[in-house]
Amino acid sequence: MTTAPDRLTGIDVFVQAVDAGSFALAASRLGVTRSAIAKNIARLEQRLGTRLFHRTTRTQTLTEDGLAYYERCARALAEIDAAEGALDAGRREPVGRLRVTAPVVFGRMCVAPCLLQLTTRFARLDIDMTFTDSVIDLVGEGYDLGVRIGALPDSSSLSARKLGSMRMVICTAPEYLQRHGTPTSIDALSEHSGVVYKQGQGEVPWVLTDETGTLRAARVKSRIRVDDLQAILDAALAGVGLVWLPCWLVKEHLRSGKLVVVFGGEITRPNPIHAVWPHTRHLPAKTRVAIDALLEYVPQLLAYAHATDADVISKKPTTLAPAQVKD
Repeated sequence: MTTAPDRLTGIDVFVQAVDAGSFALAASRLGVTRSAIAKNIARLEQRLGTRLFHRTTRTQTLTEDGLAYYERCARALAEIDAAEGALDAGRREPVGRLRVTAPVVFGRMCVAPCLLQLTTRFARLDIDMTFTDSVIDLVGEGYDLGVRIGALPDSSSLSARKLGSMRMVICTAPEYLQRHGTPTSIDALSEHSGVVYKQGQGEVPWVLTDETGTLRAARVKSRIRVDDLQAILDAALAGVGLVWLPCWLVKEHLRSGKLVVVFGGEITRPNPIHAVWPHTRHLPAKTRVAIDALLEYVPQLLAYAHATDADVISKKPTTLAPAQVKD
């Protein structure tokens, strides 16, 4: 007779393999080899006396028995997760590994400093952070928490809390304005060079509010396209052209005068920032303390950045004529 622990062996791996869509991806998520996944599935099939997958050299698809078994196993594991989550939610101290993903620069500058403080407060909490500007499937990739900038699509599998709103500012180095003058209207931006953020094969537009309150996509001569905000900031500091960047990223450079405001947050549309996590009836303690920390830290950071923007707007340059070249 098979004991209860033996009956559970391999079920989680089987469900992970189905959810991932391939043995290779399941192996990557679990940190094991593909052959280990295959051997685990083979042992499970031998114990059950049936084939769970149709296998070819490139694909694995569920058999009829495999599909029926998967549906019941997935429900059972969900109940186990819920039971463990209920126990974990009652703990005062968060325990285990917290997997977090966030956009690259915002994650490095705004999320990491906040979450790293948690490791000094909670000795049994480990934090695994991934910074990428790509949208990660939190449920499919096994992440506990994500930070996302911009409007969220409707999702029945995710929960969210708003951390604040991010304002943007068009700015550049004073040297650029000395050479090319200062644009005084949205239309005038088309006569200036800009360094823009690229996303895939396209560009992220500079969405501004004109004098009538209408949202418009500003146009600049985008000779340089970059998929990294820090590189765009570096280009602005070098006087290459105009940039459209978050206030939290440029605030210190605005204060120091290395950058100057061309159009501030008063004409840009705020972008919401959310913490998102897989929907569950019982939020694990490790996720809860991270969300609470972000809810306290991020609004303060954004408020400071916005105050900085408001302070320097009053000091933004008047129209500068191109620098005169003397004989």
